[in-house]
Amino acid sequence: MLRPVHAQNSVDRPNILFIGIDDYNDWAGVLETHPQVITPNIDRLAERGTLFTNAHVQAPVCNPSRVSLLTGLRPSTTGIYGLAPGHREAEPTKEVVTLPQYFAQHGYHTYSTGKIFHNVSDVTKETDFEEWGPGGSFGPFPENKLVDKPLDMVDHPLVDWGIFPEEDSAMGDYKVANWAVNQLEELGQETDEEPFFLAVGFVSPHVPLYSTKKWFDLYPAKEKVVLPSAPEGDRDDIPDFAWYTHWFLPEPRLSWVIENEEWHSKGKSYLATVSFMDAQVGRLLDTLEKEGLAENTIVVFWSDHGYHLGEKAITGKNTLWERTTHVPLIFAGPGVSAGAQSPEAVELLDMYPTLVELAGLPPKENIEGLSLVPQLENAHTPRERPALTTANPGNHAVRTERWRYIRYANGSEELYDHHRDPHEWSNLANNPEYADIKEKLAKWLPERSAPHVSGSKARILWEENGVWYWEGEPINFDKLIK
Repeated sequence: MLRPVHAQNSVDRPNILFIGIDDYNDWAGVLETHPQVITPNIDRLAERGTLFTNAHVQAPVCNPSRVSLLTGLRPSTTGIYGLAPGHREAEPTKEVVTLPQYFAQHGYHTYSTGKIFHNVSDVTKETDFEEWGPGGSFGPFPENKLVDKPLDMVDHPLVDWGIFPEEDSAMGDYKVANWAVNQLEELGQETDEEPFFLAVGFVSPHVPLYSTKKWFDLYPAKEKVVLPSAPEGDRDDIPDFAWYTHWFLPEPRLSWVIENEEWHSKGKSYLATVSFMDAQVGRLLDTLEKEGLAENTIVVFWSDHGYHLGEKAITGKNTLWERTTHVPLIFAGPGVSAGAQSPEAVELLDMYPTLVELAGLPPKENIEGLSLVPQLENAHTPRERPALTTANPGNHAVRTERWRYIRYANGSEELYDHHRDPHEWSNLANNPEYADIKEKLAKWLPERSAPHVSGSKARILWEENGVWYWEGEPINFDKLIK
């Protein structure tokens, strides 16, 4: 197993504060994607750095997304598409040098707290970071679920929302921020130590959508909360196969939250947890400034994937549409233009080579992202290629500045023109006028998708002898829950 081997003469290199968020879509004030969302700290980070307004994930679910961005390899390369296995349990990646490992090998002291990797094994703790704070926590939990109504799919204990607990200090993310703040305060007192790579992962706004009353009070009464546009019949021109990528999940369909009068409640709960998370980000940024670390620290802020709150008739993730693939991505600090916004389609995969270049480390070989340094110097520098998202083998979305092209494993397609149709309401794939556009975009699809690695489970889709299986059960379209 690859171990950190510290290099010398690294004191003058920039520190790295690596902030990852779970299930956070693009609802941020600076992105102007929701008229009511309150995110002053994310917004101020964007003001002192470069915001990528068209950033996309490599996978629309936690584990494969995080494995991808931390290894620099696509899901279609590694074969990791589901919630398991972790990267150290999968043959293609068990010896890979992850992003924090690479920094440790070049003189950085590395720290992790909260949720950075989705799966953390004993081997991960031995190899991927040198110091570990408290892990990601979804708790605390009320004695009984706040939404006490039978779900239409899986009655999962995490699928819940509402005001809980009484104090922020009881929340797992608050404790994660405490640990990170303490590390920054100690690091601020050191003058001749090696640079640091501090990864901080916040769980909110992942379900359960709990936060204290103060964050709910930021928003209007639930019936006045602005909900996403979800016109009836939006899926009429979408291939049936689109349902396969999110066939049977704990997250309820839009029909369920409407029928049970929970749509506004869930929307407000999501907004409240976003603002709670934003406040924890603010605590980190305040400490950086107070300790005199901001000037020589590169801050990168990202989310592992987005989250539907009614769009395309669902809540949750696991899709190849904009709401799941589009996330905030912000860089700030030395070597980064301030107050800039790049419209180029970029990928979370690009964070690995970007941070390596910003830190002045030798280029990392055998990774698949492209450095974003050209865009961090000039936000309008054109990109060489579009962004690519993969949801299980053979299902891919290609996103450019203007277009989204989706091809599913059975060959069915979707095409959206974001200049005219930002909500992706009109599928143009069957219109012969756009055949040339589809052909150009299809050239970016992977030539091959690796099969599921051994040990794959949870949210996985595959075909066997002409039958499609979701998590081991054959898909019967007659039993589709809409």
